[in-house]
Amino acid sequence: MSKSPNYTPSDRDELRISMSHTSAPSSDRVVDPFVHAALLYEGATGFLDGTMKFIYEGFSLDEPTAVAAPPGNVALLRERLGAFADTVRFVDITQAGRNPGRLIPWVLSRFMDDHPGRRVRIVGEPIWVGRSPEEYPACVQHEAMVNVAFAGREASILCPYDVSRLDQRAIADSHATHPVMADDTGRFPSGAYDPYGITDTYNLPLSEPPPGATTMRFELAGLVDVRRRVAEAGLDAELPADRIVDLQSAVNELATNSIQHAGGSGTLRTWYDDERVVCEVRDFGHITDLLIGRLRPPDGRGRGLVMVHFLADLVQRHTSATGTTTRVHMLR
Repeated sequence: MSKSPNYTPSDRDELRISMSHTSAPSSDRVVDPFVHAALLYEGATGFLDGTMKFIYEGFSLDEPTAVAAPPGNVALLRERLGAFADTVRFVDITQAGRNPGRLIPWVLSRFMDDHPGRRVRIVGEPIWVGRSPEEYPACVQHEAMVNVAFAGREASILCPYDVSRLDQRAIADSHATHPVMADDTGRFPSGAYDPYGITDTYNLPLSEPPPGATTMRFELAGLVDVRRRVAEAGLDAELPADRIVDLQSAVNELATNSIQHAGGSGTLRTWYDDERVVCEVRDFGHITDLLIGRLRPPDGRGRGLVMVHFLADLVQRHTSATGTTTRVHMLR
């Protein structure tokens, strides 16, 4: 791909209008200042062409800029930017966003909040080659919920997708999670944009735990036993002590939430393999707020579930009218 979309201030206005969720005549549309676009690129040249135009436009408009991408692409941009690289905040997304649930509260929101009163722009690449099958559904849901979380915010986010290396499912899903698409021919509205529908599509029942997983029921009086069982799983898997404490804290938040909001009880299952320790909490609650655990609320409500994402390397969740299953993964 030799070319990339050429973003201009007037283009940005068109992109904002294309994101409007109303079917009213264009003269009556509410213009959303938030812009969320997917960049379909091929190889290093396509990545640099598309992202550099986006970044340079930010420089011309004096907009604080951040890049959250895998190390290889971070290195490409640092080298191309030269001395200007010092004006950009770079984040290794393979670390900060290993758990996709960390990205909205701890990467994107944090950068916006660090620049109050100013429009910002962010290059964010949450789906890269090497994402595991367990991580991928959470990545898609993250991309979809970005549109909901930041509606009305003064920000532009460009999400690169490597069409030469990612499978076709990932490219197709990008059309559902982004209202605007961009490639070497220009930019255009996505005809498949459906953030709530794609989130539903990936609200999938989780696989059964492997043979040998431990199971215990818990109520309020049993929270001490929950923490003990989690510690035992961590010790058996030879997790470092600080990671055992993190795992205990995350599971304790989930179990407490089950007791307070899902009927007063739940079920804990634990297991581990060569790569990770997994703790699963099941209860009879039904989560209808898709952003729960993805925002840092100023009043403190739901803060515990945000911390679960902060502490864990992956959080999987399936919720329905019959109950919710949440899994916390900790890499060994």
